[in-house]
Amino acid sequence: MQPGDEAPQFTLPDETGVPVSLSDFAGGGLVIYFYPRAFTPGCTLQACDLRDRHDLFTAAGYSVVGISPDPVSRLARFRDKHDLPFPVLSDQHHTAAKAYGAWGTKRSFGKEHEGIIRSTFVIGPDGRILEAWKNVRSGGHADRLLAAIGDAVG
Repeated sequence: MQPGDEAPQFTLPDETGVPVSLSDFAGGGLVIYFYPRAFTPGCTLQACDLRDRHDLFTAAGYSVVGISPDPVSRLARFRDKHDLPFPVLSDQHHTAAKAYGAWGTKRSFGKEHEGIIRSTFVIGPDGRILEAWKNVRSGGHADRLLAAIGDAVG
């Protein structure tokens, strides 16, 4: 997915098992971030960074959603433990990750395997992708997102 593309539709269960769809955010901005696994250091850093700046995203007119292949039960513990103010969705069959190009071959400890490629997408109120990042670095990413949103709306 590239800037200008229409964001792929999805419906996935949130950490409580309730289905959440892209269309639930129609008319507003949305940040979707794909992360490999809840409770790992990089994923926790990224989620908490977004949590700590959540009010700034909201003030700019953007909601935040995290998506990982974790089961709902793990996501519920992750959201509760870290007081995340945004939903985290379970994509156990990788349908959303594949649609967004956030699933593919990656290297870890010298071995190749299929998995989530840490990626973030900023979707405008019109449902089109404004920004797309692949192989995201966890630290400081929320500030880079806020700067990009400011550029996109300013």
